[in-house]
Amino acid sequence: MMKNNTLTSTLIFTLLILLIIGCKGELKEKTVYSPEEMASASIALNDWFQEQWDTEIALSPMFQTYLGDKTDYDKWDDLSKESETEELERKKTRLTYLRDSVNLDALNEATKLSYKLAVQQIEDDIADYEYRLYNYPVNQMFGMHSQVPSFLINMHQITNKSDAEAYISRLNGVAAVFDQLIVNLKEREEAGILPPKFVFPRAIESSSNILKGKPFENSGKKSTLLADFTAKLDKLDISKEEKETLIAAAEKAMLESIKPAYTKLTAFLEEQSERATTEDGAWKFPNGEAYYNNALARTTTTDMTANDIHQLGLAEVKRIHSEMNAIKEKVGFEGTLQEFFKFMKEDKQFYYPDTKEGREEYMATATMLIDSMKGRLDELFLKKPKADMIVKAVEPFREKSAGKAFYQAPALDGSRPGTYYANMYDIMAMPKYQMEALAYHEGIPGHHMERAMSQELKDIPMFRKMGGYTAYTEGWGLYTEFLPKEMGMYSDPYSDFGRLAMELWRACRLVVDTGIHSQKWTREEGIKYYVDNTPNAESDAVKMVERHIVMPSQATAYKVGMNKILEVREDAKTKLGDKFDIREFHGVVLNNGAVPLNVLEDMVDEWVILKQSEHGEISDK
Repeated sequence: MMKNNTLTSTLIFTLLILLIIGCKGELKEKTVYSPEEMASASIALNDWFQEQWDTEIALSPMFQTYLGDKTDYDKWDDLSKESETEELERKKTRLTYLRDSVNLDALNEATKLSYKLAVQQIEDDIADYEYRLYNYPVNQMFGMHSQVPSFLINMHQITNKSDAEAYISRLNGVAAVFDQLIVNLKEREEAGILPPKFVFPRAIESSSNILKGKPFENSGKKSTLLADFTAKLDKLDISKEEKETLIAAAEKAMLESIKPAYTKLTAFLEEQSERATTEDGAWKFPNGEAYYNNALARTTTTDMTANDIHQLGLAEVKRIHSEMNAIKEKVGFEGTLQEFFKFMKEDKQFYYPDTKEGREEYMATATMLIDSMKGRLDELFLKKPKADMIVKAVEPFREKSAGKAFYQAPALDGSRPGTYYANMYDIMAMPKYQMEALAYHEGIPGHHMERAMSQELKDIPMFRKMGGYTAYTEGWGLYTEFLPKEMGMYSDPYSDFGRLAMELWRACRLVVDTGIHSQKWTREEGIKYYVDNTPNAESDAVKMVERHIVMPSQATAYKVGMNKILEVREDAKTKLGDKFDIREFHGVVLNNGAVPLNVLEDMVDEWVILKQSEHGEISDK
């Protein structure tokens, strides 16, 4: 007995000695850095981040144009496989540098976060390389076939003769770009990645439309590209002869580069469509289940599985239906929820007149809603962006193809305010009962607060200012549809129904996206789910399901992001009690720019611990 006690004592003593030695070793290794040393190390890393940013910008003429940089104004991006491989190697080199050459302890807190985000992003990009072919470079929503004309029309400005010559050079470069595009499409098909059948006629039609009008046809109407080029040229102060020479060169480029490029692409798509099937989900891909789970992880920045997301969607749809039924009863409507949906879709009291005056009234009311919310921001935020925000109707030239509402961030230099765009093309798509939630989401306190504040942050590198995480940005937008309800700002039960209708749409996305890509739902089953469970038109359901199909996981970000923000907020309120300040919470969410949801949760936890320690309430449990 005594022997065992002695042995036990010896073991305990030995462990204590090892622990003390270990602790001393850790203390010896832990270096305390002065504020000056931390500032120097942080500046050095941020300078490195800027160098890497500049390197990537130099390799993307298209992004240069987006930023207003005309360095390579006559060129397109390189779409080749070699370019992808070179990009992968650059990322591996950067990751090695960050891991081996950066002392995390020597950085200030802002730069530490940049370091962690950069490492996580690069690690994800390297891991995702195996899925680089798991997408559809040409589809009904986007692709180079539609991006080329859209980019030239909306991004390539012509302010002098040199800009016009660069435009012509880009026209001449399209044939080579489309050759790369076709190689990419062939590579994907060889890997078993082929779009479903419905995609092809849409993509072929939009490609064929580019070749309508002069100089492609003997027509009295100019083609889309020629009309854009000549309209921009007309504004230049150059001679008539110079303009005629430039137009002739542009027409030649259109006939010798644009026409053969689109003709060749269309012929390839028609031939490829013969091999396409009606199978819609990512499950059909080689290793499709692993790819889709990875896509969900990247989109949501959580570890939620496809089934987790599906079940969350079903539960949220059930909850929102219950709240809608309560509104139905509150307003005295007798009938089923589906009949109430029909009433809300068709009754004229919920829509502005389909006239110029009706559209003007909508815009005036939307502006009033934003102005009213501006007056209450101090209740929600301790810090507000310097950039102002305006409300504007979508311009006629793009209103037919544009979404119903969207936000454009202010210029980095402060020369342009943030803009909430409302689309007045189809007034019946803009019901009165949704306009409050729409304005709050796209404008204030939604995307304007989040994007403008991020751009105005002083201590973050460009990759964070210009980057983003969909679950964070759209989660915040959806959260700010709910926030005004807590403030009593929805004007009547119908407006609250509109808020719920928009949230319901996002909840259904969770069900349908996972249904299609992990449970083998068909396109038709997805459409039926939206039609049966929402007040939206069938045409909305068709577009949404087709978006799910060509962008697996993307649409799950909104509701997952909103729920995470509400979850961490409620957890903070529970732990802090009357010490919880909604303004401080919103500062924690917004004051570091866009972050993954896992990082956001850590940031809120750290804030809670700090608040508890300030009040002597920290727990050791």
